[in-house]
Amino acid sequence: MDFTFFCIVFSAIFSSIILIPSLISVNASESVLSSYLVHTDIHLRPPQFLIQDQWYSSMIESFTNRKIKLKTGSRIFYTYNEVLQGFAAKLTPQEAESINELPGVTGVFEDRFRINLDTTRSPDFLGLNLHYGLWPETDLGENIIIGVVDSGIWPESESFNDERLGPIPSKWKGTCEEGSEFNSSNCNRKLIGARFFFKGAEQHISSDHRLDFEYRSPRDANGHGTHTSSTAAGSNVKNANIFGFAKGQARGIASKARIAMYKACWIGGCADSDIVASIESAIKDGVDVLSLSFGSADEDYYENSIAIGTFAAVKRNIFVSCSGGNLGPHQFSVHNTAPWVITVGSGSLDRTFPVRIQLGNNKSFVGSSLYAGKINRKFSPLVYLKNCINRELVPRKVIGRIAVCYGSRSRAFDYGLSVKAAGGMGLIQLNDASEGEALRAIPYTLPAVTLGYKAAKELVSYIHSTKDPMARFRTRALTLVGKDRAPIVLSSSGRGPNYIVPEILKPDLVAPGLNILAAWPSNIAPTRSSEDPRRVKFNVDSGTSMACPHVAGVAALLRAAHPEWSAAAIRSALMTTATTIDNVQHPIAKFEDMVTATAISIGAGHVNPLSASDPGLIYDAHAPDYLKFLCSLNYTQKQMKIFTNKTKPCSGLTGSPYDLNYPSVSVVFRPGNTVHELRRTLTHVGSFLPEIYRVRIVNPNAQKVTVSVKPHMLKFGASLEKKSFRLKFETSYVFHSNMSILEQMVCGSISWESGKHIVRSPFSVMWDKNKMKH
Repeated sequence: MDFTFFCIVFSAIFSSIILIPSLISVNASESVLSSYLVHTDIHLRPPQFLIQDQWYSSMIESFTNRKIKLKTGSRIFYTYNEVLQGFAAKLTPQEAESINELPGVTGVFEDRFRINLDTTRSPDFLGLNLHYGLWPETDLGENIIIGVVDSGIWPESESFNDERLGPIPSKWKGTCEEGSEFNSSNCNRKLIGARFFFKGAEQHISSDHRLDFEYRSPRDANGHGTHTSSTAAGSNVKNANIFGFAKGQARGIASKARIAMYKACWIGGCADSDIVASIESAIKDGVDVLSLSFGSADEDYYENSIAIGTFAAVKRNIFVSCSGGNLGPHQFSVHNTAPWVITVGSGSLDRTFPVRIQLGNNKSFVGSSLYAGKINRKFSPLVYLKNCINRELVPRKVIGRIAVCYGSRSRAFDYGLSVKAAGGMGLIQLNDASEGEALRAIPYTLPAVTLGYKAAKELVSYIHSTKDPMARFRTRALTLVGKDRAPIVLSSSGRGPNYIVPEILKPDLVAPGLNILAAWPSNIAPTRSSEDPRRVKFNVDSGTSMACPHVAGVAALLRAAHPEWSAAAIRSALMTTATTIDNVQHPIAKFEDMVTATAISIGAGHVNPLSASDPGLIYDAHAPDYLKFLCSLNYTQKQMKIFTNKTKPCSGLTGSPYDLNYPSVSVVFRPGNTVHELRRTLTHVGSFLPEIYRVRIVNPNAQKVTVSVKPHMLKFGASLEKKSFRLKFETSYVFHSNMSILEQMVCGSISWESGKHIVRSPFSVMWDKNKMKH
């Protein structure tokens, strides 16, 4: 159809709709408003509307019931033009359905409120040093702007002082929004901008008064955003500690980088519309790096607000670091799997907080704790409750006893408070099988310790073997550095395969995420409980939320060192130089079973900043490559227009997800497939020329799959020279339905080695009987 004719017809139809709004009726039972994101195609805007906002307003006026009265504001509460073309509005389901049928509307999606929030030692552990390497080469990342989308920030924290920082970079276009207990003077040359976005959240949680406990401003009422932003770019603070533990000099990974806070997460979670609005603002403001420590359930990328928002950011060459989630160790538990972001899992540090307990049978175990008060070293009776927050926790069972119970990642802080309130004199919190030997350090309010799963089983067995089980705390907690094996992957760290597109290996890498010390709001208890009167300036927290800003900080250093690199080049450098060996020269293991971690758990390995600054070669990619990737997923034209304004987004773009020039490889054999051939292109970014690379393949199970690479050698004679190679995976193995996908998986690596550089890419091979997508 001729495009001009289409516009005339559309205009006539739309105009007639405007003239007869009375034809639209909505029953009283259909008057419940929810918030929706409406995606539009700007090429199909009727000509009588000079600007987008007029068009959007006409849709609302024509397709909504005017009898439905709003308490405050208008139906449209956000308009977008960077992340997407469209708006967020309050609609009934029937109104949303009607608007979705309009020409020019590419999709209407419910605004979901289900996105969940997911270091004195870690810079040293990562090898960062003031005398050589990335820190001195980049002046600690000064003038790089890290945008953090999170729960807000506590600007008075020492971690956000701007001493020794120069003027705010001229590229910065943002602002410092004022609001509840937050004004423009709270920003400085470190915290150069702060905004807040609550209109989406307001639709979901205003009715139950959760916002009453929040600041309607960029100020942090949770602690999460303060912790993550100071991890990425906190200023140098001497004598940082929590109750005397982890004492030392705290600084962020890029301690002279500037921070811009975008508060889009509130009590209970983050709304899609607020996330999109925050990323849109970050793009316009001029950030260089984005750090997103939250995620949501699996969904196709065209429905995922994080994927949509970050795609727009990466198109502007903004590097995006995302947390991989805390739902491990189960397979398919990793989230934020879009190939244009780096997905970060969590590992341990070589710093522990040991406490020794002794049982009545003279056996002793070492656990972890941040309890700094007095302890009674006399034996006390044990009471096994299984769960420390339920009806079993009554004073007659607990008074004068040490309670023993299995812990919960989400309720760990509550257990000590509950036991103390019931009259207990101590707590032994036990890891279950899924948590394994990962010892989270918890700032307990009474003498308490967390024990690993092996010790937990022995302790429970002891309790059941005697009428009068007893135990005592032999030692108080202390801080030990360099004594334990590290890193080890946290059991909770999100695991692959990638459920949405298994041909893209996720997570990409792991970073420090266990017992990370960082800044904390001075009015929030370290346990986040209103029943805990203690206040701290720094707190310890764990999870991929803590790992993500470590990588964002390293990316900021790389952006300062190599301003000409694309976001994909930075990701490639981080991945191909990551280490798979721990501090005792063993393969990195997993806490749940202490078995060697494969690519499904650690991706390319643990982040290694010193090597990442000089990777030798990189796998590059840009927005057109990601569009071709999306087209390979067989998205409809409407779905594709969520990512691009092109009239025919996939015209001339054919291929498969394997075609993306990704730094790792994931192969899926489905029924009828016995061979997969892939192509990758490397770009020389080193200073050593000429440089000859030879391939090395590590394949632990050649009986299942053979892996070959051609050519075997690549010679680079010029900077930025590109060379391509082909990989071939062949198999005669047949999927066994009585075994899981992971049990049959093969993980290995392909490395290009020159003597000066090692450019390593992990691969995974799976056999699937049509259970996974694509």
